[in-house]
Amino acid sequence: VQLQASGGGLVQAGGSLRLSCAASGLTFSRYVMGWFRQAPGKEREFVATISRGGNSRLYADSVKGRFTISRDTGKNTMYLQMNSLNAEDTAVYYCAAQGRGVSSTQPTMYDYWGQGTLVTVSS
Repeated sequence: VQLQASGGGLVQAGGSLRLSCAASGLTFSRYVMGWFRQAPGKEREFVATISRGGNSRLYADSVKGRFTISRDTGKNTMYLQMNSLNAEDTAVYYCAAQGRGVSSTQPTMYDYWGQGTLVTVSS
């Protein structure tokens, strides 16, 4: 199983980025997918999760209304559209997959992880 996160970079405050997570080696439609992030000196935190069919989404309060999670089963890819970015969004963003079918905010519930992509927001 491989999850390849991409799309990170340097952006000014108020700007936007779209992250992608390409999955291989698994039946994508059977996995709940999630995004997490980890800022320097902080623990990994939940950002968003999307159900197997894509019809149920859950967001952290800190990103609600600014970030949108989506998935394309035909492309085995998950996305995170990030708008109105601020300095507090600076972190390494990780994508994750879990086969239990339960949308969870807990990292320990996820079976597979990508390598992370760095997002830096300049103020």
